Amino acid sequence: MLPRLFHLGNFSLPTYGLLVSIGVLTGLWISVRNSQKQGIDPDLAWNLGILVVLCGIVGAKILYIVNDWGTYAEHPGEIFSFATLQAGGVFSGGLIGAAVAAVWYIRKHHMPALATWDGFAPGLALGHAIGRVGCFAAGCCFGKETNHFWGVTFTNQLAHDWTGTPLGHALEPTQLFESAVELANFFILMWLFRHKKFDGQVLGAYLFLYGVARFFLEFLRGDPGRGSVFGGLMTGTQLIAIGLVITGGFIWWLRPGVKAVPAHATR
Repeated sequence: MLPRLFHLGNFSLPTYGLLVSIGVLTGLWISVRNSQKQGIDPDLAWNLGILVVLCGIVGAKILYIVNDWGTYAEHPGEIFSFATLQAGGVFSGGLIGAAVAAVWYIRKHHMPALATWDGFAPGLALGHAIGRVGCFAAGCCFGKETNHFWGVTFTNQLAHDWTGTPLGHALEPTQLFESAVELANFFILMWLFRHKKFDGQVLGAYLFLYGVARFFLEFLRGDPGRGSVFGGLMTGTQLIAIGLVITGGFIWWLRPGVKAVPAHATR
């Protein structure tokens, strides 16, 4: 599609990077706003958001490398190559990295854990939706070949050079499918945030909804780098997706006995 917005001398602006940045900033703004409505210090929320973004990037890249470790073990120099940096990473790895950082920060600053997660879940979904449009522009995270009318044919040589996107073949637009799912999740989660009955309800819904969607979207993905488990029965990302569904369902089943803070409350 359009991997690079413009090129001027030695400077170029990748579309993926721009849209991911917009997604991050938009998601952070919504997350801090939601947190403040629950009586959470906005400064702590901003710091938490910046930390989870950085750790999410690292986690996504680590899982990307782990899933394709055979290649990187033979060519360790590729770990720090432009192609690896341009690849983006595996979102599930970013989610895990962000979660570990968030748990540490929340405990350190004695923030209300489940309420904080509830505030951040909608912003995460919207930021991801915008970022996936960037994936589509760059050609990464591409789908399998398809004969369906919605198939997308990539022709930009940069997409192939940067992310290995197959050119000249109609592919499933998995990036747009996932973007649409996350956009729908955002509206669902925002509605739930305003009407939640217990802290953790929004988080549980996000984990369940995204986990289900990602599990089935994996069947349409055609790009490498997500690993395989159980003899190739499923991808590593699908295994993580199952874990997200179980965790989200468990939170809803447990229904923590902490009374939800009204969404209109301010501090």
